[in-house]
Amino acid sequence: MIDPEVLLQGYRLGVFPMAMEDGEIEWFSPDPRAILPLDKFHTPHTLERIVRKKSFEIRINASFSEVIRECAARPETWINDEIMESYTRLHQLGHAHSVEAWQNEGLAGGLYGVAIGGAFFGESMFHHVRDASKIALLALVEHLRERRFALLDTQWLTPHLQKFGAIEIPRPEYLHLLNRAVNLPRRFLE
Repeated sequence: MIDPEVLLQGYRLGVFPMAMEDGEIEWFSPDPRAILPLDKFHTPHTLERIVRKKSFEIRINASFSEVIRECAARPETWINDEIMESYTRLHQLGHAHSVEAWQNEGLAGGLYGVAIGGAFFGESMFHHVRDASKIALLALVEHLRERRFALLDTQWLTPHLQKFGAIEIPRPEYLHLLNRAVNLPRRFLE
């Protein structure tokens, strides 16, 4: 298991761990870095229609362990047992959180990440039901806005995240935003 303080310090410095195919843990700090600006989050029209239907119930931290297991359950993954154990420990300490979309009392999709100060570091997401992870992402953004967070780090830019307004910024700009955000007196949960 990665020591929780080492993990948290890594995030404060702009690095995060991933498991390699051989099981070794390596640390990454992409340049450019992808972020999802909270004030410019774009909700696609199709997602707005799904929100209006109220097909999903949003829960926070109701099933963190299941969320991280589901995120790891794919053919190619950087989430191994050591990563799961490490983030579960961070969750127990109040630093890692899951945002979940439930449907008919079943976990339909969700995401997890780490919160430090006014920064949230998105780690991974999954879905069993179409659009469930998108609903969880929208719920996360609304949650972070309500709590006046300053940074939503998505690590790398993907076409999926780009649809919501994610952008890439150079590492020096990222580190400036990061330093400001992690030092804000914010709490993910009350």
